Amino acid sequence: MNYQNSLAFAQEQDANDPLRKWREEFHFPQINGRDAYYFTGNSLGLQPKRTRGWVETEMKKWEEYGVEGHFVPKERPWVKYHESSKESIGRIVGAKPIEVCVMNNLSVNLHLLMVSFYRPTKQRFKIICEAGAFPSDQYMFESQIKFHGLNPEETLIEISPRKGENTLRTEDILASIEEHAEELALVLFGGLQYYTGQVFDMKSITEAGHRAGAFVGFDLAHAVGNVILKLNEWNVDFATWCSYKYLNSGPGNVSGIYVNEKFADDETVPRFAGWWGHNEDERFLMEKGFKPMPGADGWQLSNGNVISTAAHLASLEIFDEVGLDTLRQKSKKLTGFLEFIVNELSGKENIFEIITPADPDQRGCQLSIFFHKNGKQLFDHLVTQGVIGDWREPNVIRIAPVPLYNSFEDVYQFGRLLKEALALYN
Repeated sequence: MNYQNSLAFAQEQDANDPLRKWREEFHFPQINGRDAYYFTGNSLGLQPKRTRGWVETEMKKWEEYGVEGHFVPKERPWVKYHESSKESIGRIVGAKPIEVCVMNNLSVNLHLLMVSFYRPTKQRFKIICEAGAFPSDQYMFESQIKFHGLNPEETLIEISPRKGENTLRTEDILASIEEHAEELALVLFGGLQYYTGQVFDMKSITEAGHRAGAFVGFDLAHAVGNVILKLNEWNVDFATWCSYKYLNSGPGNVSGIYVNEKFADDETVPRFAGWWGHNEDERFLMEKGFKPMPGADGWQLSNGNVISTAAHLASLEIFDEVGLDTLRQKSKKLTGFLEFIVNELSGKENIFEIITPADPDQRGCQLSIFFHKNGKQLFDHLVTQGVIGDWREPNVIRIAPVPLYNSFEDVYQFGRLLKEALALYN
């Protein structure tokens, strides 16, 4: 695509954008009396306007039925409420309905899944992950390893980029898996690295991990709703994600899990059990002896949070109507436009650099821009001008133009404001 750093070009792209109407489906924060330039869907997605109606429906059931809301309503009774999202989530992560379940929060689900899929032995006990994983993942690794009486320094293998490089090479990941194959119990990566925005080759990593005899899982917090996922086709063992970033389901909202269908009826897989994961035909008998539901449902602990899940379903309805393939096509163009503008502003002086991969297939919509000086001053100035981005230490601004609600003109205006900031602080 031949980009031009001009308002006319941006407006022409928006006029021809088949997804332009979806912007009107979202509420934008107001700064200085106008819509903010919102580029932080990688931290918290905007609120769909239809969310309030979905939540109000469940509030009305609560008002009218009380506890009978679990059974009486013909549409989405609460006792089966978690099932309402299965088809939609399955399409987004590339899984069968039996392989997915909406429940809990991401860190809780990571711990629960590690109970099942990190089972160290004297021979196989090591975990491979990317260096600089999101803090909750780092804390989880450390605490799970210590829970098994092991030393994190000897157990956790963190793969770093080569000297002078910002992102990991797939060949280095695969080589590390092969090197430690005899001692490897688990490979657990982020699907998309939160800091650099790099999408990992999940298919190749899964194949290598299985060749080594290890389980393979992914934290998809920054990948779900952002890039194309094919968890079942790639034969991934397990995964989890949050719903409040690109899935636009509200702050701290429900997570989801994926467990490959090969474990669907395997009752020998260890897990921390709860009554909502118990065979639903016998659940209300309240008897001893846990019998898990088939598939991912067997990892549930408690009955689902209906009000939060209603907000989640509102957003999933939009994804069903738009389609992730269509969103991904726009995302590549929109982020490509941002990349063009940022590189033009950086110029020969290399004022800043994009540390996210240049290959569109190796990134989502986020670009991470490393500023060689005055980064925080530039960021703070952008905020005063209506830009909502994301600052990450030591000197990175993450900007994520989300295809559902961001426009080409948003990206152009970000570039204009960044140029003005550079004149003040560079």
